[in-house]
Amino acid sequence: MIDNFENEYFGIGIQNGKTPENLGVLWRSAQNLGASFIFTIGNRYAKQACDTHNAVKSMPYFHYENFEEFYNHLPKGARLVGVELVEEAEALETFNHPRRCVYLLGAEDHGLSKKAIAKSHHLVKFKSELSLNVSVAGSIIMYDRGINKPRV
Repeated sequence: MIDNFENEYFGIGIQNGKTPENLGVLWRSAQNLGASFIFTIGNRYAKQACDTHNAVKSMPYFHYENFEEFYNHLPKGARLVGVELVEEAEALETFNHPRRCVYLLGAEDHGLSKKAIAKSHHLVKFKSELSLNVSVAGSIIMYDRGINKPRV
């Protein structure tokens, strides 16, 4: 029998992504690293050659016009995990991922909006001298989630 208190899932998406190519790469990683769904806030997904597995047709894809619409449609019980290089963010290396969560990445040039940072249940960052390409950052987050660490 399925124990709903042990069931895990995660989604990953980008707020106001700058380049469509990064979406294609992130979606390909999301499909390979176990995401349950993908999404965009603001800028929409357009078919990309770098999404060679056509992940956007292989898993649920959601689009939200703005952060408020996205936040109002978070899955019940899911925790919002913002990925941002801010002082108050927890180190990914010691972060225990929630069982059910949604990872939100910001645009390459502006990061997450102030509202997204304020509404996130958790903020995480990882060691990097400078900001990384959003698809690389998302892939690192998903890879870390796959490591056998305690869940909260």
